[in-house]
Amino acid sequence: MSSPDPVLAALERLNRGAEHVVPEGELAAKLRRAAAEGRQLRVKLGVDPSSSDLHVGHAVVLRKLRQFQDLGHLVVLIVGDFTATIGDPSGKSKTRPQLTLDETRAHGATYVAQAVKVLDDHPERLEIRHNSEWLEGLGFGELVRLASTYTVARMLERDDFTKRYREGTPISVHEFLYPLAQAYDSVAIRADVELGGTDQLFNLLVGRDVQRAYGMEPQVALTVPLLEGTDGVEKMSKSLGNYISIAEPPEVVFTKAMQVPDQLLVKYTTLCTELDVDAMAIQVGGDPVGAHRTFARELVRLYHGDAPVAAAERRYDEVARGGVPADLPEHVVDAAAAPDGTLEAAALAVAVGFTKSKGEARRLIDNRGLKVDGVALEDRTAVVDVRGAGSLVLQAGKNAFVRVVWRG
Repeated sequence: MSSPDPVLAALERLNRGAEHVVPEGELAAKLRRAAAEGRQLRVKLGVDPSSSDLHVGHAVVLRKLRQFQDLGHLVVLIVGDFTATIGDPSGKSKTRPQLTLDETRAHGATYVAQAVKVLDDHPERLEIRHNSEWLEGLGFGELVRLASTYTVARMLERDDFTKRYREGTPISVHEFLYPLAQAYDSVAIRADVELGGTDQLFNLLVGRDVQRAYGMEPQVALTVPLLEGTDGVEKMSKSLGNYISIAEPPEVVFTKAMQVPDQLLVKYTTLCTELDVDAMAIQVGGDPVGAHRTFARELVRLYHGDAPVAAAERRYDEVARGGVPADLPEHVVDAAAAPDGTLEAAALAVAVGFTKSKGEARRLIDNRGLKVDGVALEDRTAVVDVRGAGSLVLQAGKNAFVRVVWRG
């Protein structure tokens, strides 16, 4: 009986959840050559740190990188501190606001700290680079050489550029430089494989052409799908509130995982976990609540370990029955914050972190989403007597609770 082919086994794992592998067959060839030569593939992901928080949608591509690491290869995570100052136009209907290098570097530090919750941070498996290392000092002559590797006609083949050109929406010349700058990253670190979301396919393919123009073997482009948020409609986004952050407390992760729409649970399982997809599909068909619990437990385990899983599930069940969790965070109000012992409910919601503004808190009250000791507030100008109560439970929506305590 012949032994299984390790390259085929690796491909089966790497192809799980992948949307594109371009060109087909070349990834297998690179894996075989690397094994024969006893070397690691250099697997690249470039990230523009335009925000500082990572959610499970971001983690889809990070998990694919981790699979390459587990197979013995080196991941090169490029923090696009320089390219983020240009602004990636992928999927955008207008020019994206540019950030400063200081902003992108600050976001990048947070990004890396969260990314290593997924990635193996051993130096033999992970290399962190910033593309300002080679792009900030790129001379004008080299920039012209880089620009000469691609034509305007080919650049306009990109869907978002085509749409904007036809609609007469302005396209700045610097936006054409973004895919070229990303491609130059692949030249600088000699990438064998580059990963990205499906919206990055064009940029990844530009990288192949530019590497070829610089006399290198072109990288393989591998993309993963963009993950819809828990609303089941829009792409996962913190600004839309439909996200599951990988840094949120276990009980929050569990609760949000239970809110994933039934029709997306198999996709979430495929992209966010190593659970058996076929078994999950069967469970969704026969016991959707049980399937959600299986997924929620695994998601908590992935980002917080085994210990908090049972407690997170108990808390979810307690809240679902209308109860109040025992282990609530505490917010202290004193005479300095409330001289007469009272606070406007909207101001209190901001103070405990439920909302970012009193306007947002008032809209929450309008929707009967803010409760004091289990009673929904109906008046957006309501005042809460914290001193008189001594202690009360403030609740936003179904799952957010804070115990407010008076200490005069």
